[in-house]
Amino acid sequence: MKKYIFTSVGLFMVVLCNAQDKKEMSFGVKAGLNIATITHVDDSKALAGFQGGVFGEFMISDKFAIQPEVLYSAQGVKSGGMELKMDYINIPVLAKYYVADSFSVELGPQVGFLVSAKSEGEDVKEFFKTTDVSIDFGVNYDFTKNFMFGVRYNLGLLRIQENLDLGESDSKNSVFQIAVGYKF
Repeated sequence: MKKYIFTSVGLFMVVLCNAQDKKEMSFGVKAGLNIATITHVDDSKALAGFQGGVFGEFMISDKFAIQPEVLYSAQGVKSGGMELKMDYINIPVLAKYYVADSFSVELGPQVGFLVSAKSEGEDVKEFFKTTDVSIDFGVNYDFTKNFMFGVRYNLGLLRIQENLDLGESDSKNSVFQIAVGYKF
């Protein structure tokens, strides 16, 4: 799994470094709040966590852009007085459409790699799949040329448990995100 993460980060950095026209390309950092849960878990409550990482934005036309990202994402769920904390490295690739100069909508796939999973301090990673796939959609607003604010929802598409019954057999990640970012 580490091989996939390092390969993805490496490819992302090569694309950033080889951009021909800096006016049509920007990159930056972002961080924010995750409000995560897992679907079909009895008595589930949302778990707050951190997310942050790097992104690039490649303008295809005046209105369309592609935005790949590499993000750390703290996810999980609260259920029956217990917390399941899961850490992922997520790699979304989003299509962005600028509705106005500073306002855009985004949609795209995301692949996530499970880094750790803990419940009550015990390692439970073996009970979960190491790869997750979701569809992301959201909106962004650029306050200035450099500062941005975004809201996004990650809808899990794959069952995340390997050998653990969390309620029903199709438990999936569900994450609402709020982030601020800085474009260079």
